[in-house]
Amino acid sequence: MIGCFCDICTSKDPRDQRTRTSVVVSDEKKNFLIDTTPDLRFQCLREGIHNVDAVLFTHPHTDHIMGFDDLRRFSELRDLEIPIYATSETMIKIKEAFSFVFDTPKPWKGYLRIIPHIIDGSFSLEDLEITPIPLAHGAMTTQGFVFIKNKKKLLSYFTDCQEVTSEAITAATGSEILVLDALRDKFHPTHLNFSSAILAAQKIQAKKTYFIHFCHDVSHAQKEASLPAGMFLAYDGLKVVLDS
Repeated sequence: MIGCFCDICTSKDPRDQRTRTSVVVSDEKKNFLIDTTPDLRFQCLREGIHNVDAVLFTHPHTDHIMGFDDLRRFSELRDLEIPIYATSETMIKIKEAFSFVFDTPKPWKGYLRIIPHIIDGSFSLEDLEITPIPLAHGAMTTQGFVFIKNKKKLLSYFTDCQEVTSEAITAATGSEILVLDALRDKFHPTHLNFSSAILAAQKIQAKKTYFIHFCHDVSHAQKEASLPAGMFLAYDGLKVVLDS
């Protein structure tokens, strides 16, 4: 946090140095990005990400979309249009913020070129079936995503939500990996706190659960040591192998 000198913000543990929340789902050939954070350029440089083949958006809050124009480099490198997937409400907000991307078709190599797709049900990326899951987040609805391959639930990704409905629990139950919002210990009106997130994770029963989107009053080492078996805190640069 800017101007903060708390124990976490001054921690020497690299897991306490956090950028905004995003993830890449990769099959070693293609990379599917979830959300374009304001830190996207730095994150891609840090992790050596050289290609993005599609982008999925959970919702239009600034910490999840404002790195959108940094996708232009991925258009330029491979001279291609990047498919983006979002609900109609989220697509409208992205277009309002980045109208220059949508205004005129861009035939030139150095510009961001996209192919917008509205999420209105399950869709596929290569051999992955993706099921969108609506999640309440204050006054808006975010999209969680369940990634399925060969009828196996590989990953359920639920960020920015204040509850996990019974429908969402059913959709994610038995996932190899669950990635779940958990902002802090105290109650928050638009995010899960840790006790609520742990309860939801226990109902979903994924093989492993990783909590994300926690704020600067969470010590990685201390909080992870207190979690139930099979539950962990994510950290910047974490890589998890999905057994398909």
